[in-house]
Amino acid sequence: MHEQEGVIKFQLNFQPAAVLTAGQISEINAWRTLLHQLGMLGQHPKRYDNYGFGNLSQRSGQNEFMISGTQTGGPLQLQAADYALVTKVDIGCNQLWACGDTAPSSESMTHAAIYQADARVQVVVHAHCPAIWQQTAALQLPHTSADIPYGTVEMALAVQQLVCQQGDAPALFTMLGHEDGVVSYGRSFTEAVSLLCQQYAKALALGAAPNLR
Repeated sequence: MHEQEGVIKFQLNFQPAAVLTAGQISEINAWRTLLHQLGMLGQHPKRYDNYGFGNLSQRSGQNEFMISGTQTGGPLQLQAADYALVTKVDIGCNQLWACGDTAPSSESMTHAAIYQADARVQVVVHAHCPAIWQQTAALQLPHTSADIPYGTVEMALAVQQLVCQQGDAPALFTMLGHEDGVVSYGRSFTEAVSLLCQQYAKALALGAAPNLR
């Protein structure tokens, strides 16, 4: 039985406020719509007990990033109110500060770990792709251990280690302790999503089933 999606495991210090505009989220929202159409994120009655899955973020300052809100997977397109702005993260203390109309994704700590590990990274995509995830070994993909659950300090630290080991972005890894979890990151959405699609195509060529949409 898979772990329930969308459960926030870090200590969230959240300030409700309208902080993002349609213009600020236009790029991230366009790429999110594409990923939704590919079945990489969204909400489906036959996947994860119909909980929303997947998220993406974009750096908006040296220590800040925009991220899709928790359990916003359903709609094809989101509004500015469906995103949150993460303003501060303390991984060691398992604390995260954010503001917005919607609380940030439960995977925000993982995104923060990547941004902290590599200042060149501008975007992070956390997709759910059974095809890639199940072919981790065949595709020789870097991955976090199966005994590390998502949204935890242990996951954040493991992710930072992976980012440092992989070196220059774009890069991709799977999360074996988080069903179907795949993370791609880079200096732009073009880089990160292109890499994700390349690995998806390779997995399909190996005989993996396509994503449910």
